[in-house]
Amino acid sequence: MLFDLATPRFESLLDAFPRTRVLVVGDLFSDEYVRGEVARISREAPVLILSHAESKVYPGGAANAAANIASLSGGVEMAGVVGTDPMAPMLRDELARRGVGTALTLADPSRPTTTKTRISASSKQSVTQQIVRVDREDRGPISQALEDQLLALIAETMPTYDAVLLSDYGNGVCTPRVIAQTLKLAQAAGKIVTVDSQGDLRRFPGAWILTPNQPEAEAVVGYRITDDASLRRAGAQLLAEAQAKSVLITRGGHGMALFEAETPGAAGGLTEIPAFNRSEVFDVTGAGDTVVGTLTLALAAGATFKEAIVMANVAASIVVRRFGTSVTTVDELRDAWAGLPLREELGRKAF
Repeated sequence: MLFDLATPRFESLLDAFPRTRVLVVGDLFSDEYVRGEVARISREAPVLILSHAESKVYPGGAANAAANIASLSGGVEMAGVVGTDPMAPMLRDELARRGVGTALTLADPSRPTTTKTRISASSKQSVTQQIVRVDREDRGPISQALEDQLLALIAETMPTYDAVLLSDYGNGVCTPRVIAQTLKLAQAAGKIVTVDSQGDLRRFPGAWILTPNQPEAEAVVGYRITDDASLRRAGAQLLAEAQAKSVLITRGGHGMALFEAETPGAAGGLTEIPAFNRSEVFDVTGAGDTVVGTLTLALAAGATFKEAIVMANVAASIVVRRFGTSVTTVDELRDAWAGLPLREELGRKAF
């Protein structure tokens, strides 16, 4: 069967995006960007003094995945934890402005809102460059009381979603209990479950798809992926050990590798998709969130794994052209695919 996104099938998937609802569970944080112009060297220490030009706050981590889903017209709710510091209302307001629901986002006065502050500088003779990043975070697990609250809300609202995305950045929300109970609730309700985790992927048994990048996959299997043989070995090992329906390893300039488990009526195996944008990469910050957000939304809209990863690849090719954490839209997806040189080549592939 030939696969071609430039068909009524592609348009029908895009048309279905606004009718989907996704629950994102995980570690949300703020990406704060502070930009200034170099004024002089300090007299107090050998450091730059910047004249402040602007500050901006973007949703980061799991919140960026949620923002990508909302930007693509999907309905989305963010379940997680913030602090009670000044950054918390700023992040909530930014999510609300983007159309992300925060009724399942709880406040914990004992921990900060995870914030990554990137400070960039420029002069009249130079481009803007990041010079330092400051992280404010608590990587300890959330309390049992917060687990109870969060899981009660997830259980109450689970019937209203088409898919669940577990986004684990190791900042305390995705505890073993939250993972296990969310998976149990989603699987009992027949919901799609996607996973983006910087930790051990074997903690998510039964997920529809796991989406590690190559270094994350290598950390789990315990060896480097250096050639086709080691790639196939790693994919097969992750499928077996994580008990997942599929595993997507994102490989930067080498594209994506999708491994599907054998099921009745389906042979499974490996599908490789080339990177759609290798030469215009400006900033990869948040690209993984774009991939998993688009992928989850596409699956919720009825896409196959192969259809969903191609759409996610197109979305990633758009956001890496921009500075900082970014999102894309349905119109941009459509335009990017229409102008993609590889489109005809992919259309000829027998997936």
